[in-house]
Amino acid sequence: MAKAKAKKRKLKMRNVFVFFIIVLIVLAIMSLLSTIKIKSIIVKNNSFYSDWQIIKLAGLDEYPETFSNFSSTIEKRLTKNSFITDAKVSKKWFTTVTIEVKENLPLYYYVPNSKTVLSDKKEINENFSVPTVINYIPDKIYKNFIAEMNAIDYSILTRMSEIKYDPNDVDEERFLITMNDGNYVYLTLDKYSKIDKYLEIIKKFDNKKGILYLDSGEYFKILS
Repeated sequence: MAKAKAKKRKLKMRNVFVFFIIVLIVLAIMSLLSTIKIKSIIVKNNSFYSDWQIIKLAGLDEYPETFSNFSSTIEKRLTKNSFITDAKVSKKWFTTVTIEVKENLPLYYYVPNSKTVLSDKKEINENFSVPTVINYIPDKIYKNFIAEMNAIDYSILTRMSEIKYDPNDVDEERFLITMNDGNYVYLTLDKYSKIDKYLEIIKKFDNKKGILYLDSGEYFKILS
């Protein structure tokens, strides 16, 4: 019986020793992992904010330790900003972070209300480098107008200077857009997406100044 008890005591001691070694290894690994820093950050889908601004808003501008910055924590930091409606953060091999954002973009300044209108239709007092809608748009048309402004390429939107609601006998959803380069563009809401090809189209006319009729083909009238 004494020998059996001695064997059991040795087994227990061995188990305690093995457990102690495992704990030390786990602690060593955790300590090592806690020092791993983020080395690369990829930002996607941003237009309003630059990559660096997104990185700063995410709290990653000093490339901190990866395990003190969980993906969910980074997402919460970003969505606290009123101009970011959604954020998805993923990591690869702990050191590469990919951030995909959905921005609440400033679309235009609406003179009738003296407000800047955002993608979510919210109106705010702040001013941005966005086009100015200079006159009233009827309510039945205004909803679709916001949707079309939301859909166009933001780099083209910021090339617009003024937007005038300018219906005629043919189309009550017609607009006259003044571009920053001095050209004018006629558009209707059902053809609004054509403005995305503005730069490509205008090159065909040797960068001359005039009126581009995208409401009826691509006719360009040169202004003297």
